[in-house]
Amino acid sequence: MLTGAEAEARLARDGPNALPADRQRNVFRQLFDVLREPMLLLLVGAAVLYIVLGDAVEAAVLGMWVVAMIALNVVQERRTERAIAALKDLTSPKALVIRDGARSSIPSAGLVAGDRIVLGEGDRVPADARLVDGANVTCDESLLTGESVPVRKVAQPDEGVTPENPGGEDLPWVWSGTLVVGGHGEAVVHATGPRTELGRIGKSLQSIEQVPTRLQAETRRMVMVFATIGLGACLFLVIGFGVTRGDWLQALLAGIALAMSAIPEEFPVVLTVFYALGARRMATRRVITRRVATVEALGATTVLCTDKTGTLTENRMRVARLWSRGTDHRVEAGPLPEPVRSIVTTGVLASAQHPFDAMELAYQRLGASHLAETVAPYAAWEEVRDYPLSPERLAVVHVWRTPGSDGLVVAAKGAIEAIVSLCRMPKDVAEPVLAQAEAMAAAGLRVLGVARASIAAEPLPEDPHDFAFAFVGLTGLLDPLRASVPGAIAACHTAGVRVIMVTGDAPATARAIAIEAGFGPDPDVVAGAELNALDGPALQARLRTVDVVARAVPSQKLRIVQALKADAQVVAMTGDGVNDAPALRAADIGVAMGGRGTDVAREAAALVITDDDFASIVVGIEEGRRIHANLRRATAFILAVHVPAVGLSIAPVLFGWPLILLPFHVAFLELVIDPACSIAFEAQPAPEDSMRRPPRDPAAPLFSRRRILVSSLHGFAVLAVSVGAFWLSEPLGEPVARGLAFAAIVSGNVGLIEAHRGGGWNPVAYGLGVAALATVALILFVPVLGGFFAIAPPPLWAGLTALATGWCTARVMGWAVTAEERR
Repeated sequence: MLTGAEAEARLARDGPNALPADRQRNVFRQLFDVLREPMLLLLVGAAVLYIVLGDAVEAAVLGMWVVAMIALNVVQERRTERAIAALKDLTSPKALVIRDGARSSIPSAGLVAGDRIVLGEGDRVPADARLVDGANVTCDESLLTGESVPVRKVAQPDEGVTPENPGGEDLPWVWSGTLVVGGHGEAVVHATGPRTELGRIGKSLQSIEQVPTRLQAETRRMVMVFATIGLGACLFLVIGFGVTRGDWLQALLAGIALAMSAIPEEFPVVLTVFYALGARRMATRRVITRRVATVEALGATTVLCTDKTGTLTENRMRVARLWSRGTDHRVEAGPLPEPVRSIVTTGVLASAQHPFDAMELAYQRLGASHLAETVAPYAAWEEVRDYPLSPERLAVVHVWRTPGSDGLVVAAKGAIEAIVSLCRMPKDVAEPVLAQAEAMAAAGLRVLGVARASIAAEPLPEDPHDFAFAFVGLTGLLDPLRASVPGAIAACHTAGVRVIMVTGDAPATARAIAIEAGFGPDPDVVAGAELNALDGPALQARLRTVDVVARAVPSQKLRIVQALKADAQVVAMTGDGVNDAPALRAADIGVAMGGRGTDVAREAAALVITDDDFASIVVGIEEGRRIHANLRRATAFILAVHVPAVGLSIAPVLFGWPLILLPFHVAFLELVIDPACSIAFEAQPAPEDSMRRPPRDPAAPLFSRRRILVSSLHGFAVLAVSVGAFWLSEPLGEPVARGLAFAAIVSGNVGLIEAHRGGGWNPVAYGLGVAALATVALILFVPVLGGFFAIAPPPLWAGLTALATGWCTARVMGWAVTAEERR
């Protein structure tokens, strides 16, 4: 066994026992990235020009603005990084390891090759390992192999040869992510992290290139368009100012101020902050967003495909009803009558000795509570062989040897059609059994048939159909619907989101659950086998009306997603197993279950629901709509506020005025605009009717012509007030006129925040507005502060008029916006 020092050395060499993850930027890298921003480079350039001009005060003021903007950007970046990091902190799995001769529990990420780990019933295997000591160890390897029946493991002290493929009976190898369902033992780790079988699957999913989202591409185009126009205007301003005034240094300052005003660098910042902080908000509501850009698709979801067990239901299976010919017993009615006792005992024998599956646990609980004396001796029976579930045979078969006897007992349980086939029932015998199963399924029960056979001795047949099975009876299992589901389904329907339940249940059971869940009095149910027979166009047409897909297998999920997407739907799909990963990756929004989901499913999914509750998915859709609505508001505000800043930079050339906005004025405006975009609008509550509207068109541009026009009109209104303030007050002197124009544009920007955010209580927006107006009032009326901004105090009435006029003009323009534009 390893020592602690050896383990530390190997951990440093091989890396943590975890799937590869993106490396986080440290604070120095973030600082370097911020210093490369065009806005800060322009400020530094302006400071250098002021030094050349010999104006040390202005250079120092600009230096302070540079420091303030760097601090704001770094704090915002760190906040965003912390938000993203918090989303990845789902759980911290532990491993029991023997180091330095002592047992200790450590995070499984700290395991290294050569570690000796202790495994027990219910443990998740933390790494690929070889069992070196153990007793009755059985593992559920369905995560990797798809086989639902646990397999036996045997200890092998010698190293041996690692098998080419994972999984298998009577082998010493246990695999990362699989579950120990019985026994206990110790194993030596031979592969960790991406070198495990599970890690290789996860790594293959990561090889798929993540392209920019539509919104990211659209905003990049807008930034390029605005930057190109701004640089053209900047060149015009520098040349025009230099030629007409002969002062090229002042012309360069004017050009820098215009460039700072024209470059809409807030667009990518807003996307990043909204995605990250919005995703963190969702995390507080039990929805973990693994890829933060998923919020772009959430508000546009049109179809939500969901599992039933554990998502719509509580995943607390219990046996509710037992039926044998002539006896129909409800378990809650009291003691089990003699005719149905054999159903329970056969169901227990048709399960693993130490079950993990919810249905098998239900048999065990019923046997322990009602037939304890009969079932207890089964613990001493030896399991000889099992025949696992397969797509061709929806039943499991276990063969047992009783103590002191050469005879073997064979027990089977599964879908009623499979049990009828195993028992070779004639049609006239099978019909009443199938009819009873249909009636029980219509009551919302998961119906399984059980059968029993005996064989004198081995060898055993390869096909369980060769056993002489006798039908024993039917079991109806009940998994209660979550109380929140009917309301969540109704909310989806009101919001224009179709819900399709995809389940392995029989059609009658699925229909009953769908009715109880609120799919309607007559849900459209289709069997998975029927979908397999349809080609692409026919499948698309059929899925347009389907409410429930019954008898579905995981491989059909991918085809359902592909057909819905080909039909121009925005699809969310839930899943929890390795076999669900392709469908989760293909869906617009893959939703993994945090409680029962596998690591591979979580890696493939965009969302992880920590409580496995369907209602949490609906919460995610609602939150996604809020985020997108606020993103539209913020981008409209950005367009509007840049218009007056650009206009005041160009006006001096057009009208022969002195410079109105200097670089440090624009820097102050940025200190108002940036928090407004990234904090105030992000905190805006959702519109009251957000879940009463149909999903938005995912192809609709964020920057429609109408939105650009309306936002520009808002900006021109504030520009008109600011230009008017300078023109009317010019007789009072350049510093006073500049101060009044500056006051008008700042108060106008605060008014634009209120005009675009759409109403409702938002303390962040109110606080920012009050702080901005109070600060500009101090600058305007306190000579010492005004001197730093090249501003002289105006008459009180003039200053208050400029502040009030700017704010009121923006607010009036906001009231004129249509309801559509305020969304």
